[in-house]
Amino acid sequence: MSAVLVVEGLTVDYVTGAEPVRACDDVSFELRRGEILGVAGESGSGKSTLITALTRLQRPPAVTTAGRIEFHGTDLVALGPDDLRKLRWTSLAIVLQSAMDALNPVMRVGAQFVDVLRAHDKTLSRKDAWTRAAELLGMVGISADRVRSYPHELSGGMRQRASIALALACGPELVVMDEPTTAVDVVMQRQILAQVLRLRRELGFAVVFVTHDLSLLLELADRIAIMYGGRIVEIGTAESLYGKPRHPYTRGLRDSFPPLRSPLRKLNGIPGSPPDLRNPPPGCPFHPRCADRFDGCDEQRPELLTIEDHAVACRLYPSGEDQS
Repeated sequence: MSAVLVVEGLTVDYVTGAEPVRACDDVSFELRRGEILGVAGESGSGKSTLITALTRLQRPPAVTTAGRIEFHGTDLVALGPDDLRKLRWTSLAIVLQSAMDALNPVMRVGAQFVDVLRAHDKTLSRKDAWTRAAELLGMVGISADRVRSYPHELSGGMRQRASIALALACGPELVVMDEPTTAVDVVMQRQILAQVLRLRRELGFAVVFVTHDLSLLLELADRIAIMYGGRIVEIGTAESLYGKPRHPYTRGLRDSFPPLRSPLRKLNGIPGSPPDLRNPPPGCPFHPRCADRFDGCDEQRPELLTIEDHAVACRLYPSGEDQS
């Protein structure tokens, strides 16, 4: 299956003072057509910086200082504003975390769809655009008569689903979703995820789905990338990360939520706090919190090495061999 997106060595710094703060450090991965790649990690791990860099929505002081973001062979890092504008919505779209902030509160929901549709199809009449807006809302389970509602007249779940429909308005190949279910209850969360999966099957777009909730990605994603301290520390299939996580941080994330069907057991969190990216620890960024650390973890930074069906950056696997 062909790759839609190839990220190589992506590095993003926040240039705010004498020393830049590195929020994404040498991030590399591929995304295939129709695939859902989950990105998980604690707050401050670099997830939001990564997706704003991928979609070229970052603003100063964030600067992409190294790496490539190839979308069908075109390096997005090298594109100017006009070329990026042609790609957005038609090829590359984003669903933001807060739908109330993403939707204009003083415009009817349908009018926002009309603006997007007509901006990318000059031949589309206003009447046809309104009809298409109603169809797009219906696609995510919102009644067509809501097309003339204002955002505040919709529930939180409806606003979030409207944001997803807006991202799909022009049939993009890649949709980046930034914690799209954070502000809704568990029932609505499952409904939204079910619709994302259904639409992905029907329309064939690829997804980068960012969240702090690993349990969510285990149900949704084909592959999952775990971020810590601005780096990808493990990446693999959802099945392999749940059944046999290699990195101690991934294991800690997995063991911090209760399974639905298993004997009662005590949950263990990860002690300590994420690293301060203004003054990151030497060596492995996770070593101050790691129960498996040993001599040299505070000096040598492990590289991401392939092991069987996924990759891990941990000195427990010095040569890419499974030691368990």
